[in-house]
Amino acid sequence: MLNSILIFIVKLYQKLISPFFISSCRFTPTCSEYTIEALNKHNIFYALFLATKRILKCHPWNRGGHDPLP
Repeated sequence: MLNSILIFIVKLYQKLISPFFISSCRFTPTCSEYTIEALNKHNIFYALFLATKRILKCHPWNRGGHDPLP
C-alpha cells in the first residue's frame, strides 16, 4: 500500500515538476524510473535505500551511464 503511494508521488513528480527542469540525467534509467522499479521489486526500506544511494551518486564527478537495479 505504501509502495503504491510512493510510486504515485514519483509519477506525479515526473508529470508536474520534472518537465520544468532541463534534462541532465547522468544515468539510464533516470532516478525517478529507478525508484519506481525499486519500489515494485523490493520492500519499501530497501527500495528507499537504493533510491537514496542512486541520488547521492548524481554529481559532476560520477560518469553516470547504465546503472541497472540490483
